[in-house]
Order: sequence, then C-alpha cells, then structure tokens
Amino acid sequence: MNRTTLSLIAGAGALAAVTGFAALSSPEASGANTARAAAALPVERSSLVCPAPSSSDLAETTYTSFTPVTKGTGSDGKAELLSAGKEGEAEKPGKADKPVLEAKEPGAPVTGDASGADSPALIGTADGKFAPGWTVQETTRVAVGTGRGLQGVNCTAPDTEFWFPGASTAADRTDYVHLTNPDDSAAVVDIELYGKDGALETTVGEGITVQPHSGEPILLSTLTSEKQDNVTVHVSVRSGRVGASVQALDDKLGGDWLAAAVDPAGSLVLPGIPKDATAVRLVVFAPGEADADLKVRLAAPSGLITPAGNETLHVKAGMTSAVDLGDVMRGEAGSLVLTPTDRSVPVVAALRVVRGKGAKQETAFIPAARAVGTRATAVDNRAKGTTLSVTAPFDTAEVKVTASAGSDGGSAASKTYTVKSGTTQEVEVPVPSGLKGTYALTVETVSGGPAYASRTLAVTEEGVPGFTVQTLPDDRGMVAVPEADEDLSVLQK
Repeated sequence: MNRTTLSLIAGAGALAAVTGFAALSSPEASGANTARAAAALPVERSSLVCPAPSSSDLAETTYTSFTPVTKGTGSDGKAELLSAGKEGEAEKPGKADKPVLEAKEPGAPVTGDASGADSPALIGTADGKFAPGWTVQETTRVAVGTGRGLQGVNCTAPDTEFWFPGASTAADRTDYVHLTNPDDSAAVVDIELYGKDGALETTVGEGITVQPHSGEPILLSTLTSEKQDNVTVHVSVRSGRVGASVQALDDKLGGDWLAAAVDPAGSLVLPGIPKDATAVRLVVFAPGEADADLKVRLAAPSGLITPAGNETLHVKAGMTSAVDLGDVMRGEAGSLVLTPTDRSVPVVAALRVVRGKGAKQETAFIPAARAVGTRATAVDNRAKGTTLSVTAPFDTAEVKVTASAGSDGGSAASKTYTVKSGTTQEVEVPVPSGLKGTYALTVETVSGGPAYASRTLAVTEEGVPGFTVQTLPDDRGMVAVPEADEDLSVLQK
C-alpha cells in the first residue's frame, strides 16, 4: 500500500470522526446502529512538489496553479508554492518566506515565471477551498543544447514508490531522477535500474538521503556504467516520502519530463499519441516473477486496430522490453491499449513519442495512466497549440470538458462529448470567450465506461516542433466518507 493510499485512508478516518460526531449530536428515534452509504466530501489539504526545471542558462519556465470550483468546500483556504533547497541544501519553508506562486480564487489559473539554471525545486500545499483538485504544472522552453525544445511536467504528490519505464543510460541521453522531499525529516530512497537483461549493477543507488525541504537531481549515468537505450527506473522510499520525476534529455531529439507510470496492472492505457508522431516506441517492464504476454492495440478514431507486425508483446519477468512502432499513427490521433493475451500479469509501461524530421525532431513521453474518473485537470493551455485527446477503450463514455477563465481574463466554457467504445477522439476544446493568458481544462466523466485523456501542448520555434504531453488522471479531490449512527451501548461495556 503506497503513501497516497495511506493518506486517503487517514483523511477518510478524520472526516468519518467528524461525521460520526454529527450523528451523535442529533440521534434518530430508533437508536439503531445502521451503516449508510458513503458520502463524497472534498479533501481539505493537498501537497505537491515541483522538480528544479532545468540546468540550462537559457531556460524559460512558467508555473501555473489551478483549483477547479468544488461544491461543499468552505470559503477559506490558500494554495502556495515555496522554494526548496537545491542539491541537498535543505531550506525549511516558513511563514517569512515569500511564495513563488500563490492562488487567488478557485476557477481561474495563476502563473509565475522563472529564468535560467538556478530555479530550485518547489514545495506546495493547498488547503480549504483550494485543496480539491489542485493542479500545478511547470513548462520550460530551452532554445538550444541537449534537451532543447518544450519540457512540461505536472507537479506530483509525495509518495513512497514510483515506476519510470522509458528512461535511458545511452551515450546520447542525459537522464536525471529528480527527488524532492517536502517534509521536516530526511527521506531515504533506493533507486533500481532494469534493462533488457534484468537489473543493472548500480554503485550508489541504495540509501540515498534527501534532506528535508530539498530537491536532489540524480544523474542515472552516475549510478551505473552500463549503457542501455531503454531502462526502467524504480524509486522506492525506505523512510519518509518524496516527489519523483525523470528528466530525459537527448542530444539530437530534444527532451521532456517522464512522469511516473500508473502502478503495475494487467491492462494499461496510454492515451493521446499525437496524430503527426513520426516515431513511437513502447517500453514495458514486468516487475514480478512471471512473464507477461500482452495484446497490443491502437484505439483510433474508427475503433481498435492492431499494429501490423506488433500484434503481441512478450515481456520477461524483471526485464525491460521495447518495441518501435514507427509512424503507426498515419495522420490520426490514437491511444495504445495493452491487455493480457491469457492470464493477467502486472506490468508498467510508457511511450516515447517523436515529432518532426531530421535535425528538427522533438521528444515527449506518455506513461500509462489512471482513468479520468470523477474529474481531472490539465493547466497551462494556450489559445493555439492545445490538443485534448479522450479515449474510451472498453465502453462508450460521455465526458464534460470545461475550459476555465483565463489567467488574465475571459469567461469559462463547457462542452459535453460522447466517445465511442474502442476509439480515441481529439475533441474540439471549448476555448474561453475573451481569453487572456492561459487556461485550465477540466474533464469529468458523466456516464458510461472509463475514459482516459491527455493534453498535448505544442509550440514550434525556429522550425522545431516543440511539444509536451500530460495525462489527466483522476485528481482524487473527493474522498468517500461513510455515514454512521450512534451506538450508545458501547458506553455500557
């Protein structure tokens, strides 16, 4: 059970205690101890950490913070991001520190900018009306050099375990694992690397200490001497908790952030491959002791199809498998769907996606994602270059898409879409009227089967098609709290 699950259980317990007290204050005449259906209540506190954006002096970074309007919250609260220390230099955020970014009101994003290589990791908290669904993204432009292009990452909730299939220790790649500790005590972290033949021999991957309120970038090539194109990174926390992301930088193909994949599962969905992708690589790892045999299908606008020559994939236990799907999109947006051919064996997976040709290529990553669920949000959307893809791989789904007010002005707008079973739809984004600045896109499942979504942000600069892709998993802004009646008999025992 990971730390996120434990936090939700603890939050549910606290809320249940409040609900139970309310029931005891106004007992029903029957006095029976009957359990009621769970109520969905908004969470009261959220935590996020953002990795240090870049080591390039030419980096230009934008931070965007947004909380969707949620019914049932109070009128108070705040959301702010504070600077953390860099490379083990702990700095304890306090009341005297000036926030790097501070929210104003739910329903409209706020933005902040940073330049150069000295921007630290950020530690953020939101409470009250700002906590449910709080979403923060950092988006960085790097003009030249290794990893040049557009890099984007959602700031992550601290946890105790992360999987990153799609990293690399190849000579033309410079990949870092960024670890950020938001707490008052040090965290102790293990990093394991797995290649095509199994675990890579590492020298200093165990017992890495991340100081309190500090960010620590770990260069993968310092952990092992082995050079492999496709590596799965496993981050596990012995004590404490951290936020983790992988920054994958290529000498020729640009670069981006590789977000953590969804926890190991037998069936996975990797949503929203851009229709103009020129190369797509699937990377899969089986963390258990059993081999996995997977059926590989593409959810296209017309339905589920099987990529020619890549109908199935065999993944050996403890080993990373990769397959190049080429220009599988052929001008249509799609999502990859992995299901077991026979028995279900948990795996993790991610895609490396390339756009452009020759010297003007750029890279992004799409990890296997959780479903949209109740609600999910992507921020830092612009008037041009924003694409939202929604897929319903198993059953038809109806979703509502809301574009928020702009960061500098404009009115929110909503549309509802029906996505047929087995298809991916590149929906027409409802851009806010009178838009000024950037806006947030919130997707809600209205009915039907599970929907999965991703947002592509594209900015072409000097002919290079810079882009970044973020998936939209359920924001877990609501928690189920069971209602309870009093049982006065416990006072007599």
